[in-house]
Amino acid sequence: MLRSGTSVGANYREGHRAKSDSDIVNKFESVLQELDETDYWLDLLVRSGILSAQKAEALIKETNELTTIVTKIKKRMGKI
Repeated sequence: MLRSGTSVGANYREGHRAKSDSDIVNKFESVLQELDETDYWLDLLVRSGILSAQKAEALIKETNELTTIVTKIKKRMGKI
């Protein structure tokens, strides 16, 4: 989870420094994949009892909000 969670920020930052539209889209697609993986790990941690649903709630909400934001960015670029 640490890798996928921190990769979101790294790929987002790289997307803003991309040299072409296709590079931006590729980086933002990576962001969406890492957000999905992070969501998976959070769900797994809750289901296994390692993390309480209450503690995971804010992280899951943030993951969903970021997914919405990045998806909207890609749509505005006309690339979805």
